[in-house]
Amino acid sequence: MLKKVVIANRGEIALRILRACKELGIKTVAVHSAADRDLMHVRLADEAVCIGPAPSPQSYLNIPAIISAAEVTDAVAIHPGYGFLAENADFAEQVEKSGFTFIGPTADIIRLMGDKVSAIKAMKEAGVPTVPGSDGPITDDAERTQEIARKIGYPVIIKAAAGGGGRGMRVVHSEAALLNAVYITQSEAKAAFGDDTVYIEKFLENPRHVEIQVLADGQGNAIHLGDRDCSLQRRHQKVLEEAPAPGIPDDIRNEVAMSCVNACKKINYRGAGTFEFLYENGQFFFIEMNTRIQVEHPVSEMVTKVDLIKEQLKVAAGEKLSLTQDDIVIEGHAFECRINAEDPKTFMPCPGKVSHYHAPGGLGVRVDSHLYSGYTVPPNYDSMIAKVITWGENREVALNRMRNALDELIVDGIRTNQELHRDLVRDSAFREGGISIHYLEKKLKL
Repeated sequence: MLKKVVIANRGEIALRILRACKELGIKTVAVHSAADRDLMHVRLADEAVCIGPAPSPQSYLNIPAIISAAEVTDAVAIHPGYGFLAENADFAEQVEKSGFTFIGPTADIIRLMGDKVSAIKAMKEAGVPTVPGSDGPITDDAERTQEIARKIGYPVIIKAAAGGGGRGMRVVHSEAALLNAVYITQSEAKAAFGDDTVYIEKFLENPRHVEIQVLADGQGNAIHLGDRDCSLQRRHQKVLEEAPAPGIPDDIRNEVAMSCVNACKKINYRGAGTFEFLYENGQFFFIEMNTRIQVEHPVSEMVTKVDLIKEQLKVAAGEKLSLTQDDIVIEGHAFECRINAEDPKTFMPCPGKVSHYHAPGGLGVRVDSHLYSGYTVPPNYDSMIAKVITWGENREVALNRMRNALDELIVDGIRTNQELHRDLVRDSAFREGGISIHYLEKKLKL
């Protein structure tokens, strides 16, 4: 097992990683910015190293500083969590070249799956269902671009190959608007990602967002841990997730999940990963793969009783998967609400001091959070401050437990989106299950 791990992240995911390390007897190093000296995991880690001032480019995105922290503390591995450098292939490569273990897939796999064009090509070859599209990047040939769009059928969506998080995409409803949309998306992609490569896909009008959680050891073994529904989104950012996805026939669900397992074996994937799909009219369409642990991983843990972070650590240490597909049994239902420090109406970030914090409890309730009374939420980072997770023997029980948990949660001193979640878990359409990715934005405009 790994002897000492640098946790190259902050907030709730850093604390989550620390807890998993402690269970496995792994010593921890918390790297942090000057603004994060009082984070809970920094207090609990065996060692702590300040790697720079508050701005992320000078701290959590500072690759030399993170690797130096690993060197001076005699660590053997680095866990990137999610966000920041978690899907940065250059970081993974430099970690390995510096003699440390990167807790995640290889740099080559991160690059393969990070480029949407190459990822779609690899998934097609592995038998994973994909959205009808251009089968590669758009060139300067205007007639070819128009012909591709006609063949796919309008509406289409232009996507940046290096995009993510809802950025670098534009929907086109007519041929008259196509070429200008391609040019604008290319320009935006170049500015945002340093890469103007774009491609075209069929735009699905009313899909759900369903994803498959996988684990693989890079030694020929891979399994899936079921699916999650992440359709409640605002501006392409997930708000509330659940597992399993409601209302999907088991034969369709199992077929696509096994195609993801086969893809992992084919590309020799290592670690935890997530295949993201759009689901519409009984069909799955691959959109991207996240080569890291996801924010919403707890709902999969709750229904499978598998600790995904511990499995990441074991695989990174060179162990083969200890689980087979037959070991994975989906039991009950789980929900996760992302609690953000933001105005519930304008969604503007609301950092500040938490005067009083009380976490909900009870049977089937879990809270992943770095908050404590007296903690000051800094203005420099993502606004998520907690994840409230509930489990029940069925969807209704889990949802009722979430309603109660949200009523119990107290975060005084700052504004949060708690009221939005209280509304959502009482929403009749959501309670029925199967809402589309457009539902929340339409609801918020009412």
